[in-house]
Amino acid sequence: MHISAKADYATRALMELASEPGRPLTCEAIASSQEIPFRFLKSVVGELRKAGLVRSQRGCEGGYWLGRPAEEITLLDIVRAVDGEVITLRGEPLAGLDYPGPAGGLPGVWRQIEAGAAAVLGGLPLTSLLPVGATSHQPGTGAV
Repeated sequence: MHISAKADYATRALMELASEPGRPLTCEAIASSQEIPFRFLKSVVGELRKAGLVRSQRGCEGGYWLGRPAEEITLLDIVRAVDGEVITLRGEPLAGLDYPGPAGGLPGVWRQIEAGAAAVLGGLPLTSLLPVGATSHQPGTGAV
């Protein structure tokens, strides 16, 4: 199994936002704090925004906030937002995978592994990953 840099960076960025819910954070601040390449993070945050996991506001008071409460965002949501699939085989989804002959049962094993990984990731909200005492209350509503 491979965890992509995009999934790792996206998770770390969302954890930063979850720990600072009272104010917007810029990509520059997140990149600096998490030691993530800024240009790559900017692209990843764009994908998170499209998925509704972050919201943004332009201007000098602008930046990024969580798109919904941290307890409602799981690692599975994050992986699917930036990678699409939890596990792929040579970059292709496992859904239509089919092998002939003696290897015919193998795609089922791969799909079983994917389902198990999705269950683990789906059971881990951002709040469970934050250090004890870190805030995750998100004031305000509505996306920008």
